[in-house]
Amino acid sequence: MANGLDEFNDPVSTGRDVNVINKQIPVKVGVGSTIFQVLLWVCGIIPGLIFTIMKVKAATYLRQLEQKLQHDASQIDNYLEQRVVILQNCAKLLDKAIDLDKTTFENIAKYRGGNTNSDATRNEVSSQLDAVGRQINVAFENYPDLKAHQEIADAMQQNNYLQREITAAREVYNDTVNRWNQDIQVWPTKMIVAAKQGYTTRIPFSTTQEYKEKAREVLF
Repeated sequence: MANGLDEFNDPVSTGRDVNVINKQIPVKVGVGSTIFQVLLWVCGIIPGLIFTIMKVKAATYLRQLEQKLQHDASQIDNYLEQRVVILQNCAKLLDKAIDLDKTTFENIAKYRGGNTNSDATRNEVSSQLDAVGRQINVAFENYPDLKAHQEIADAMQQNNYLQREITAAREVYNDTVNRWNQDIQVWPTKMIVAAKQGYTTRIPFSTTQEYKEKAREVLF
């Protein structure tokens, strides 16, 4: 039997950018699921009760997983909030030494105490903070003498540390999102419960377009 995908004879892609699609897909079940549940009760009380118990357990599991999603998301939010404070401190310290672009302060201030309750908003705030961070890094690199100032060097080091922590927290969050997106599609119990509760898929945390373009640059 021939392979479904033949790397020798089938068309070959020369390269395609991979992007996270910002779309939440609602879970839906058809009439077949309703018929299935009715048939269980027709077959007897015991099968119907067993499946009801299974649905209760599935509902509990999905609620717990939803809470884990919230916990993982709050970890990212905490690090983002800390990074806003550090970037603000970096900007103030740099401004004492050089004439820093005033829009940098304005951009940071916008995200102080910002609302990041949704996946899309959290992604956007992180992207904007990355952009502000790059502005500050450029200013820092353009003035080598500033590296001798311990306060500024410490603040920049803290910023780099928090960026690594955000990256690690994003990995944990995305693992939970992947688990959620898979589990709500498991038929019959979890999928039926998810459809009844109006659950949708969640959007993974993604990197920015600027970082993607930077990754393609020749570094050496």
